Formats: sequence, C-alpha cells, structure tokens
Amino acid sequence: MRLIASAFTAMLLAGIGTQAHAQTLTVNYDLSLAGLPIGKVDLSSTFTGPKYELQGNVKMTGLVRLFTGGKGSGTASGTIAGAQLQPQGFAVTSKSSKDLRTVRMGLASGNVKELEINPPVEPKSDRVPVKDADKKGVIDPLSALIMPAVASKSLTDEANCNRTLPVFDGATRQDVILSYAETKNVELPGYSGPVLVCNARWVPIAGHRSERPATKFMQDNKDMNVWLAPVEGQRVLFPIRVSVRTMVGMGELEAASWSVEDAPKVTPTSAKPRARVVQPIKADASQ
Repeated sequence: MRLIASAFTAMLLAGIGTQAHAQTLTVNYDLSLAGLPIGKVDLSSTFTGPKYELQGNVKMTGLVRLFTGGKGSGTASGTIAGAQLQPQGFAVTSKSSKDLRTVRMGLASGNVKELEINPPVEPKSDRVPVKDADKKGVIDPLSALIMPAVASKSLTDEANCNRTLPVFDGATRQDVILSYAETKNVELPGYSGPVLVCNARWVPIAGHRSERPATKFMQDNKDMNVWLAPVEGQRVLFPIRVSVRTMVGMGELEAASWSVEDAPKVTPTSAKPRARVVQPIKADASQ
C-alpha cells in the first residue's frame, strides 16, 4: 500500500515535436488525515494525441514530515486506446526516515516485461506470492489515475464509474472496483461543474500480507470513494477527490486547484529536459 500511496502523481515531460499539439492537466491536492492537514500532492499530466505522460510529487508536512520524513515522486507513460489504457513505463521513489525505495517497471500490452525494485521487498511468511499471471493485464498505479470514458457515453454518464482497475505497483497486485454512487456539482479554482462520485472497494490479489490487521481492515472497508471530473478537450476523467477510511481516521486527497492548458510548442533545439525522479523502464513492445 505504501508504494501506491507514494505513487500519487502526474506531469508533462520534455521532447514534444515541433508539430505536436499537447494539453496539460495540472492538479494540486491537499492531503489530510482525521481532519488534520498532513501533506501536499502535485500532479501533472500531458496528453499528446493518444499518448500520455505523467509525473507527480507527494510531500508530508508539519509533524508528519518531522517524524516520518515522508515524500515520494513518480512518472508513468503510455497510450490511450479507446476506453483502454496501455501503460509502457512506470517509476516511483518513496522516502521515509527509515528507508528509500525505487521501483522501475516496463509494460507492453498490459503485461509486465521488466521490473526492478531496490531494495527488494522483504520476504514474510504471510506475504501472498506474486505469480507471473498476476503481472498480466495490469496497469500501474499512476496510469490508473487516468480513466478513459466509455465509448459513445458522455463524460459524466454514470457508466464511467462502473469499472475495475487491475493495479500492479511492482510489489502488490490488487483490484480497485468502482461503482456509481451519485453526481455532484463542485466549484474550485480552475473547475466548476459536475463530478461523478464512485464508491470504491479494494480487493487484494497478491503481494499483500494476509495476516496484517491493516490488510483485513482495508479488505472489509466500505467507506472509500473517488470523485471524477472530466478533463476539458480529452475523453478522460481524473480524480478531483479521494476519500479512504483508515484505522486512524478518514484520509482525504482533495484538489485545491485544477488547470487545463495547451502546452507550448517547442522545437528540438529549444526543448530543455525536465527533471525526473527515476527513469521508467521502456518495455520493448515486440517482446
């Protein structure tokens, strides 16, 4: 679960060609637990034709940062094919006061082709083994933030809530099952309009510690939801709010600002590389 948490992300990367038209979604979130502010999350996404590139950062604040030193960054990229995502590269770095871990993954056709975790996940007697079959037909946790609209449906059609996200973060495999709850209207800097409220359930598949109280709590947890807002100019939705009840109170990730802008055109000579946390593995599609 820590890898997923540290993977809250998204942002545009460099290298857009002269004729390419790109659109960038930037969302800044406030993170709270039991009503107390504990951090900030900055996500950014670039859509260029069917391609997407994501980058993001999460940083704990206040006493939480003092005691845990928690922060994380990540990137992901791939293509959108109709109502399906086809991730290609994923990377995340998470840091606490105790350790630093990096994950790099390459995917092709929904299957994991390359995977590096440093340091490796510590073996435990109750950890459910991850099998080869668990690495097929999956999406990474960053790409899972992008939800393509169901074909022929409007972006705010309730059918866009009803989906299962087969998420693999490099260490654990889980399904996130969404179902329609209601439609609300929200207003915040950069966005005003309808959002889909989807109930969420977490179903562990592999890699989790089956005997841990937190695992059992989350598996039975029915107090989780995600609010999805349509992205202007794209046939996708993106979270504007996520609420998850934890063993110590309600955790909430709520957008403080939202902006969608056309990215400026750049030429190869004028493009400047943007900082990356760690380079994702690019899987060879022919594998």
